[in-house]
Amino acid sequence: MTMTITMKTKLPFGTCLTQLFVASGALLAAHTAQAVNDLPGGPKVNQLNLHDPVTRIGQEQVWLHNGMLIVCLLIFLAVFGVMFYSILKHRKSVGHKAANFHESVAVEIAWTVVPLLIVIAMGAMATRTVVSMKDTTNADLTIKATGYQWKWGYDYLKGEGEGINFLATLDATHRQMSDSGKPSGDNYLLKVDNPLVVPVDKKVRIITTANDVIHAWMVPSLGVKQDAIPGFVRDTWFRAQKVGDYYGQCAELCGKEHAYMPIHVKVVSQPDYAKWVDGQKKMMAAAADDPSKEWKLEDLVARGEKIYNANCAACHRPDGKGAGPIKALDGSQIVLNDPAGQIQILLNGAANGAMPAWKQLSDTEIAAVVTYTKNSWSNQTGKLVQPAAIVAARK
Repeated sequence: MTMTITMKTKLPFGTCLTQLFVASGALLAAHTAQAVNDLPGGPKVNQLNLHDPVTRIGQEQVWLHNGMLIVCLLIFLAVFGVMFYSILKHRKSVGHKAANFHESVAVEIAWTVVPLLIVIAMGAMATRTVVSMKDTTNADLTIKATGYQWKWGYDYLKGEGEGINFLATLDATHRQMSDSGKPSGDNYLLKVDNPLVVPVDKKVRIITTANDVIHAWMVPSLGVKQDAIPGFVRDTWFRAQKVGDYYGQCAELCGKEHAYMPIHVKVVSQPDYAKWVDGQKKMMAAAADDPSKEWKLEDLVARGEKIYNANCAACHRPDGKGAGPIKALDGSQIVLNDPAGQIQILLNGAANGAMPAWKQLSDTEIAAVVTYTKNSWSNQTGKLVQPAAIVAARK
């Protein structure tokens, strides 16, 4: 909030001071109106320490963090205590005579052996936790997390829910709040349209990779952070001990939308997870459209609008105008006159990955979003692309 006070006449000091207090009160009131609360499973207001852990590994990480800080503090106090004691008690101004010696074997041995023992002890403390963090065997559930610019794709590979897949994108309302400069809510820039759902007290293996640049899958409360690297497969795991919502973010600088790539893990009870899996499979069956179906223009546009808002609006904007290097779709000659070229861009990407490939979308979804862009904003072409055209373009 910006407040400007213009004074055209000279006023008494008391009046000026009163206006200053009034202005300060207004600013404080505006700040209070935007105040946020602690977010369970996410950041706290004025948080200085680590997130509250809900996994055994997370608890061990907190214990190690605090233990190492104590060790470092003790070393700091010992070293600087001896140094300042020596400076104060052995200074020339109190009449101390400087000692004349060349070396001390005992001191040399002491300041070599003692730090070595400390480092060995610290390493021993950390080894068990680090080894446990890398043990992804015997997982109850295996999920692949793929980083895209700028969203996450989840594929349930093994265990209950096998075959489920979806994209998790920043909620459109939060992007609008960011663009308007008016943030609100305790989960600002952490809300997604499709959270990752997992059961409580089950070992969940997360396999990470990326489609374009290096990302990192990090959820502090679960004690996990694993880089997602194009062309490589990495893995980590967690076992949540408490039902709830836990939040994280991409922890690797991955481009201009890096701040809009949150992670939301929803931990539910086993019965609730079974219900969610059943619901997701029914939704997937309903969405598995016959690519040979002939669609009407208005139906394809309506479906394409939802797909565009979920996957494309973050870069190309809801009004299709683009921004900076992101090309506008409103008035684009490719959108207006080159359906085959537009389809190839969606399937294969463009601009060396700046425009990602969207092969993971179904034929009907790609046909719908292409049709939507051809019939929105000023692009009122009346043209539509049927799913069969996408099937042919994939070959």
